[in-house]
Amino acid sequence: MAALSVSAQQTDMGAPITIGELLRKAADGVDRVDARWLLQNMLNVDAAFLIAHAELLLSVEQVAHFQRLLARRIAGEPVAYLTGKRGFYDLVFEVTPDVLIPRPETELLVEVALSKIPLGRRCNILDLGTGSGAIAVTIARHRPDACITAVDLSPSALAVARRNAEKYSVENVIFVEADWFTGFTDEKFDVIVANPPYIAEGDPHLEGDGLRFEPSIALVASNNGLNCIHTIIAQAPGYLKHSGWLIFEHGYDQADISRKLLDKAGFFHIFTRPDLSETDRVTGGQCESALV
Repeated sequence: MAALSVSAQQTDMGAPITIGELLRKAADGVDRVDARWLLQNMLNVDAAFLIAHAELLLSVEQVAHFQRLLARRIAGEPVAYLTGKRGFYDLVFEVTPDVLIPRPETELLVEVALSKIPLGRRCNILDLGTGSGAIAVTIARHRPDACITAVDLSPSALAVARRNAEKYSVENVIFVEADWFTGFTDEKFDVIVANPPYIAEGDPHLEGDGLRFEPSIALVASNNGLNCIHTIIAQAPGYLKHSGWLIFEHGYDQADISRKLLDKAGFFHIFTRPDLSETDRVTGGQCESALV
């Protein structure tokens, strides 16, 4: 990003500045949408307020606070971490540097999972690597009769997920600290969903805007990014009910190998769905051959 133009000299830190002027100066250093979102959250207002009150003077303290946020954004820190929240599906979730930031393409994983979970039926759902809990809580809200078990290896991530469940008064999710299926014995699930780490070690994308601030344990996997996918596919049949579904997100170039791994593991009705950018993003299959 370019150097930020909002400096003490340029804004005359001894005097207030209007919302409109502050945003115009900020746009020289960061994306205009990012600047607006940061200011909205700092002031606890909506976008309409910023437009309607462009001539409102901000205090020196407010300007200084905004400048600190902009400096962190210029350094690459994601907006979601600066604001502490991120919209996902139809909810807004708390996020911290302990969790992966929920992304729009992952909403496809939720959509596909919901299509396999009938309304009004008690189903057991397993969310592997829940992170912020965005997938588990969203499914729980849309399928209140389902029981969702949300698993993560990180106690810090689980703390964030629990707070998100409490925020929406979701009571049909239980959180478990575990490494994938570790600790599960006789439990069987109708649907297993996962957004596992799938970026290869050393991938140049990891140095891109924002990713280096996110937990690498939630992003990076060995074996060309396929290690976690291998593990989940190999072990999932032991934890799925008859005709149960495994559905997971993967990298842009991992759909073909994912389908082959599912086939090798004995899955049927194998499919891949593209995200809104027409990139193959979600693949899944059914554990037993059955009419659906």
